[in-house]
Amino acid sequence: MFSCRTPDSPLQTRCHSVEPGFLPGHWMVLLSLALLFTLARVSPSNAAEPSPQTTPLQSYPERPTPSQPAVPGAPSKQRPAPEPPRTEQYTLSHDRYEKAVAYSRAEYLLYFVSYVLSVIILLLLLRLGVAAKLRDFAENASGNRWLQGLVFVPMLIGILDLCDLPVHLYGHSLSLHYEQSIQGWGSWFWDWSKGELLGIVFAYVLVLILFAAMRWSPGRWWFLFWLATLPILLFVVFISPWFIDPMFNTFEPLETKYPQLTAEMEKVIERTGLHIPPDRMFLMQASKKTNDLNAYVTGVGASKRVVVWDTTIQKLTTDETLFIFGHEAGHYVLNHVRNGFLFFAAMLLMAFYVGYRGLHWTLGRWAQEWRIYGPRDWATLAVLFLLLKVIAFFAMPIANGFSRAQEHAADVYGLEVIHGIVPNAAEVAAHAFQVLGEVGLADPNPPPIIAFWLYSHPPLAERLVFAYSYDPWSKDQSPRYVKPHPP
Repeated sequence: MFSCRTPDSPLQTRCHSVEPGFLPGHWMVLLSLALLFTLARVSPSNAAEPSPQTTPLQSYPERPTPSQPAVPGAPSKQRPAPEPPRTEQYTLSHDRYEKAVAYSRAEYLLYFVSYVLSVIILLLLLRLGVAAKLRDFAENASGNRWLQGLVFVPMLIGILDLCDLPVHLYGHSLSLHYEQSIQGWGSWFWDWSKGELLGIVFAYVLVLILFAAMRWSPGRWWFLFWLATLPILLFVVFISPWFIDPMFNTFEPLETKYPQLTAEMEKVIERTGLHIPPDRMFLMQASKKTNDLNAYVTGVGASKRVVVWDTTIQKLTTDETLFIFGHEAGHYVLNHVRNGFLFFAAMLLMAFYVGYRGLHWTLGRWAQEWRIYGPRDWATLAVLFLLLKVIAFFAMPIANGFSRAQEHAADVYGLEVIHGIVPNAAEVAAHAFQVLGEVGLADPNPPPIIAFWLYSHPPLAERLVFAYSYDPWSKDQSPRYVKPHPP
């Protein structure tokens, strides 16, 4: 939730579709969106300004150090202390600027190319009768309906994801080329394989429920399936910090390695009124795989926790890390996980209903050509994948708009909760965004349609400017969320 890429790199907001994960790439895409949101990784998103027509931007200056005498032993004149640097806007050196623009544009293009290719592949599987042949193979393998699914589902998803693999490979090569990732290909393939296995298991369970709902109520299966997916979604969110996340990264208690930082965080926690004990704060060894920075909240109930990447602690000051933590605490205090779950549950309900109507319309026109015998035919799954992929694509601006509103609220909360704890909180927050942008190559000027469609966080430059200028205290205004304690 403090990110800079898009559908799922927590502190960054670029195109999640190119990163491996535990959800199958083609299974119930809206379910994936909901999971990605509720498991959200918090990060400061892509930047907005300056305009490409401006002179190449200068890099942020190093923090000043005290002047030293020119000659050892010679008396030095007392000089007025230099003014501390001010981070009023997101700026990059010429080299970083060019890289940020090139990297961002490549990822934007890759996202849309990936989407178009996935739609084309699904259409070809249907039109060429591949989905029907897979169904025939599964039915010949066993007369048991559920064993047929055990054959059909892995084959269909395996074919789809193998067709998608070149896009993932190119996405990882981009991240290596622009020094965002340091993960070797062997490690990357191992993560991809684990994600595929988990995705197929997850998909198989959902497919069994889907076809059981179709059999039970042909006219209301979309609603029954929606009811069934909600507890499954909650269950996956609940167990993810304990069982799924450790399959891909190493975690350890934050207090073990950074006791002083943990103590500073507890000052922020006291002001939030939350109960986040040190055993709910974790350090993720991200530096084994990436140079990027991130922090996020995850889990629900007993599994809820705050995770800070070790790269974040290495590249930000303690005060800047406290701002990020304050942002994360804001997601707790403002009930963003609960609200996000309810919001996406409503989106899923609408998506499944539209999918139900679309399925009957599509089968009415092309079932005979595609050799599909009805809604309960296994090959119908490919049609549902296609329909939900289209629905998810056009629903993405709505989902991301909701997410951007929550991320902005968390930024406000983060600024307010560290006010008075951290000196010059506005500058601290602004500089944290600056570092995040420099390291993560946040786009200096994303096209408005891209920010609207793909950004789950406000553009980073907008967040930086807001952080630097937000100061209700000097204007005798009441803070939005963290009210001052009475004397």
